[in-house]
This record gives sequence, structure tokens and C-alpha cells, in this order.
Amino acid sequence: MSQKCTSIPKKQQRVRDHAYDNYMEIEKKMRKVLKFQTLFLSQHNQTLPVSRLDFLARRIGFKRQEAGSFLLKFPHVFEIYEHPVQRILYCRLTRKALLQIEQEKKALNAQIPEAVTRLRKLLMMSNSGCLRLEHVRIARTEFGLPEDFEYSVVLKNAQFFRLFNAKESTEKYIELVGRDPSLAVCAIEKVREKEYRERGIDAEDIRFSFLVNFPPGFKIGKYYRIAVWKWQRVPYWSPYEDVSGYDLRSLEAQKRMEKRAVATIHELLTLTVEKKITLERIAHFRLAMNLPKKLKEFLLQHQGIFYISTRGNHGKLHTVFLREAYRKGELLEPNDLYLARRKLGELVLMSPRKVKMDTELVRNRRDRHDGGGYMGRSTVVHANNGFDNFGVKENAGGDQKGDADLDSDLGSNVESDTSDENDDYDSVETIDAEDYDMGM
Repeated sequence: MSQKCTSIPKKQQRVRDHAYDNYMEIEKKMRKVLKFQTLFLSQHNQTLPVSRLDFLARRIGFKRQEAGSFLLKFPHVFEIYEHPVQRILYCRLTRKALLQIEQEKKALNAQIPEAVTRLRKLLMMSNSGCLRLEHVRIARTEFGLPEDFEYSVVLKNAQFFRLFNAKESTEKYIELVGRDPSLAVCAIEKVREKEYRERGIDAEDIRFSFLVNFPPGFKIGKYYRIAVWKWQRVPYWSPYEDVSGYDLRSLEAQKRMEKRAVATIHELLTLTVEKKITLERIAHFRLAMNLPKKLKEFLLQHQGIFYISTRGNHGKLHTVFLREAYRKGELLEPNDLYLARRKLGELVLMSPRKVKMDTELVRNRRDRHDGGGYMGRSTVVHANNGFDNFGVKENAGGDQKGDADLDSDLGSNVESDTSDENDDYDSVETIDAEDYDMGM
């Protein structure tokens, strides 16, 4: 049998896995909700007159007359009320949404020591022990770094990091101060040890192997199975190992470097909070970590290890998941920060009918307490009232499609109900042409 027959094909069709795609559809709604959250939190008293809503929403990527109907679809996150004195309509975040924000903030601050370790390991995987500050800043949410990480993580830990400016430009770089050998252990090595101890698998069989779990419908032929079996036994250099002194021209060295790239992306994903990151952000680290140029084509060769989702942003961004970290669209080992972020997803997917029922219960309780009247309270407006001031063409209560979407739970097949033409992760995120090739 020839070597060509039993090698993993370079180009493969992507097989969809709906559990991950549904996850991304929920995240699409969450990204739009987060834009409005940021807008409200930047306002005085964290409130906004309805009359200004449409104008300000267009600044954050919403179309004309789209903002009002969007807010009404998520009554567990946004609240419309009448000011008790001015008698005009205002928007604000609900108490549940504010509690979720506070919970996420606490979880983020509590795991800063872990974020310091993640950043150290990230720098240890780079060729020179340094990365551009801007590239880390763009991916700070994925790695659990706070917004002010340049001060709270980098400058506050001078024993681990150093900031410096490049000689030929004004770009700032983060440099690692000293390498800790105890950190140079990949997550996959711990997984192999666990498999060896719990399942009694031969150590030689799993010494260089990865957990492989192909998506439903992925066709595995005889020769492909043999190719994967052979690839699993190919040795490779650790992502934390310095390969600058090796001769990389031989065929054997190239095979090792290709598998090392798989191990590097695998380790990169394990360092993220949600075990996922966009392909575009991985591309920022391509040159620093010796990753292949055609990243998408490369990852499609290993669909049993990674999953690339194009859902949630009209195919403009590609989100890479670590398959072994998820089951049925949920993280197997959730952390506090992940759970706090998913709380927002739960609020987004809650039925609008439930918030109306909860409000009626509170109102009845107040009426009994106050003898039928309470002059100082604000009037909460429900989605079944008409709002001409929103600039919404149709009555928001008639948007039955939005209600149906929100009735589903986190694992359901969620459809998109808003346009996503301007819905990028970061408006300033750019990719150098030599750093990224989609391999299309």
C-alpha cells in the first residue's frame, strides 16, 4: 500500500455539527445585546431616553428603526419604563442584567492569578518569548484578561512580564521575564496520563496521540482510518520547546512541525476561558508560533480535534472550538467566568411572556401592601404596548417570530432574527495579509 493512499487528505469538506452552530447563534444575539449594555452603562444613571435610542444605536452598527424592536425582544435584559416625573419613556438594564454584569466582573477579577499564568504560557509558546500588546488586547476576552490588563496584569507583575517598544515602530510588545519549566506542560499530556491511568491504554499508543471525536455524518473510510492511526503515532516537538536549533528541511522534520502546529493550536484553545477562539485571532499569532499559512485548510484536516463554525456572523468570522472540551454544545468543565457569561445567554433566551407574568405578580404584591396605590413608582411598559417614539414601523407585540426564538433553551436550534452586517467582534481588529490565509 502506498504512502499516498494512507495519508490524511490536505483538502476536506467541512461537516457541520449543529451543537456548535447553535451555540454560535446564541452568541450572535449576545454580542448585539452586549453592544447595548455598553451603551447604557456609558450613560448618566445608566438610562437612555427612548427618543435618543435610534440615533445612538446607529453608532454601534444597528440600522435605522431597528433598535426599538430589538430591545423589546429581550425584556429580561432591557426594560422600558415611564419616568414618574418627566412622563417620558426611558430604557435601562433590568435588575437581572445588572446582577449578571456584576457576577461576571467578580468572576473576572477572581481569576486574574490564573490569567497571569495563561499569559505566561502564551508567551512561552512564541518563538522569541514576546507578543504584540495589540494582538493580546484584541483576544483579551478569550483569555480572561481584564480590560486594563496592561496595568493590572502586565505592569503589576514585573517579575513575569516586561513592556517595550519596537525599534522600527511605535508598537508595544509584551516580553516574558524568565521561563518556568513547570509551566511547559501541555494540557494534552495531562489528558494522556488520565487515559493511561483510567483506561489502561498502552503508553506507547497514546504517547503522541490526541483525542479524536469526528462530527456526526463525517465519513471515515478504511484508508482514512489507517491514515489517522499512523498520524497519531508521529512524534512531534512540544509547543513550549525551542526548535530554532533544529534542521527543519527534512520530510520527517516537516511532519513533526505540522503535528506541532496542531499541538500549539490545541494548547492555545485550552488557555482560553471557553475553549474557543476565532480563526482570525489565531492568525495574529501565526508568525510568532510557527503556524501554517493556510489555517482554515489546515484545521479542516483535523475535524476530529477542532470544529470551525461559520454561524453567528454570516460567515465573516470563523470560530474554532476544541471538540474534546464540549459535549452537546456545553463546556464539560465550566469555570466561574464561563458560567457568568452564559447567564446572559439564559436571559436572552427567556420567554418574554415570563417577564410579563413576573411583573404582574410584583405589581399585585405592591398594590396589596400600599392599599391599591403607589404614587412614587415608575411604570414598567410591556412589549404589548405600542411605542411610536421607538421609531418601530410595526407594533412590537406582533413580532411572534422573536417570541418563538426566545422560547427555546440553550441547546435548541436557534435561528437568527436580526441582521448582522456590522456585527464584528472588535471594530479595530485587523489582520496583516501575510499573517493569515483562509486557504479558500
